[in-house]
Amino acid sequence: MGGLAGLFARCFVIGIAVAAPVGAMAVLCVQRTLREGLRAGLATGLGIATSDGLYASAAAFGLTAVSHALAGLSVPLRLAGGAALVAIGMRAVLAAPRSLDVRPAPRQARGHYLSAVALTLTNPMTIMAFAAVFATAGLAAVGSGALGAGVATAGVASGSLAWWIALVAVVSLVRSRVDDRALGLVSRVSGATIAAFGVVAAVSVLR
Repeated sequence: MGGLAGLFARCFVIGIAVAAPVGAMAVLCVQRTLREGLRAGLATGLGIATSDGLYASAAAFGLTAVSHALAGLSVPLRLAGGAALVAIGMRAVLAAPRSLDVRPAPRQARGHYLSAVALTLTNPMTIMAFAAVFATAGLAAVGSGALGAGVATAGVASGSLAWWIALVAVVSLVRSRVDDRALGLVSRVSGATIAAFGVVAAVSVLR
């Protein structure tokens, strides 16, 4: 079990490393937390971590057919993801100011979770990245088959989720210390940044 514990720890760190870089999903998580509060941010972070876990499982369990199929759909998926980011970002830019006292309904949190899952899944090349990282993390060396793959997947998902929980907690603390006007300004700037990420993603695919 010591080998599996070490594998989990390494993959936990991998999950944090995959989640930590600033990108469209990070900005989206921050924007939703600032605009709608802790529940919206946690729902978004959980959705991202879910997708990271799904892609990690495909790499860890060696689901070659799935990996190849998703790689073949890379262009339309990334174009769809880019378009969705532009739409979400522009909606945030044009949205009316929102009071700190307004709480999102549970169904909105579910929508945030599902949209985060879908948006994160629009980058299927993540599977290839996980496969390469797992090779250096010692997954093959453990030699425990499905058990090792399951531990690696759990480690990645847990690390990713831990990062998003920490980020949302920090942003929520900041949110409690600003007024509605400043919050609205930051939310609109974040929305514009999300839209810009979407444009860059679409242009990079078309090139």
